[in-house]
Amino acid sequence: MQRKIFVHSAALDEGGYPHSCPFSSRRAGQTLAKAASFGLTEGADRQVVAPEPVPPELLRRFHTDAYLGALRDAGRGTIEPARALAAGLGTPDCPIFQGMFDFLSLAAGGSIVGARWIAEGRADIAFNPSGGFHHAHPDHASGFCFINDVVLAAETLVDSGRRVAFIDVDAHHCDGVQRAFYSRSDVMTLSMHESGRTLFPGTGFENEIGEGPGRGYCVNLPLPVGTYDTIYMSAFRGVILPLVKAFNPDVVMIELGMDALAGDPLAHLHLTNNTQTDIVELLMELNKPMLVTGGGGYNIENTVRAWTLCWSVMCGDHSHHDDLGMMMGGVMMENTDWFGGLRDRVLLSDAGLRAEVDEDVAKVVDRIRATVFPLHGI
Repeated sequence: MQRKIFVHSAALDEGGYPHSCPFSSRRAGQTLAKAASFGLTEGADRQVVAPEPVPPELLRRFHTDAYLGALRDAGRGTIEPARALAAGLGTPDCPIFQGMFDFLSLAAGGSIVGARWIAEGRADIAFNPSGGFHHAHPDHASGFCFINDVVLAAETLVDSGRRVAFIDVDAHHCDGVQRAFYSRSDVMTLSMHESGRTLFPGTGFENEIGEGPGRGYCVNLPLPVGTYDTIYMSAFRGVILPLVKAFNPDVVMIELGMDALAGDPLAHLHLTNNTQTDIVELLMELNKPMLVTGGGGYNIENTVRAWTLCWSVMCGDHSHHDDLGMMMGGVMMENTDWFGGLRDRVLLSDAGLRAEVDEDVAKVVDRIRATVFPLHGI
């Protein structure tokens, strides 16, 4: 019986990002509430675990003292404008708010708690929807991300002797995580994201494959606008899955950003939550411990529903709740909203765009297979 933990506490429902910010720190609590309403928090094999702040010594494994000091001062309202700007603070996507250091350390700390439970053999699957801050850099904030919990959780697992495969399905490229492990082979980073030609942060092209000992351990699959379920899953099965199997990690980490869903206001992909569900199922078949974080997702209702659905997959309860959604008599509207149930309806990509998407993705897949696969003997 796999042991699952959902990492959250009421402290993460208080304060947090300003309501005017597109990044909602209230999504995690809403996900837990929806999961509870479906009975997905009940059972001897699962529990809700409170996060803990990231220890100072672990923060310094990736972030500079100067930057951490800037975060603390910003949260107290005592930072000078020039210093804030240098640290990437006070921008529309990285706003300054009261008590921000304590909140951010707790949100990021949820991923560290998950990593420790896995390393100590107390959990097989850990889910921290408050985490996934993959854009944070050592000395500055970026893209709603201040403390890079992904890097710190991976380091925690590596410290315990584990090799880690990090799979990022957020619509945005994981530039901060890539930077941390670009020349290392103990953590493989694999990212499927909207191409940097059309979306922030403008990185993550297929020729970025790592350097030195890390050559071949950084994998990027940039996707065109309009990428839809079928072609996305074809690329995942054709590139990501065989590379993860060849790497044979001890632990799988997943950034489960939901901004790749159709209807997200900050990205341009065309997925339904059936794709993320299928990905979680496929990765669970590897029979490896899994640490799952949140990430982007700016259509709040769609994100909460998708995370709840993926948690049901982690718990092995999704078949029952698919049926429950049908019994509730959900009415499908001609948009991305589902009234009743957790799964999205199937969306059909525009016929004219579909051919272009297929051709673009096929070229990217072929390049990765030609350059990265031979480095792993496949």
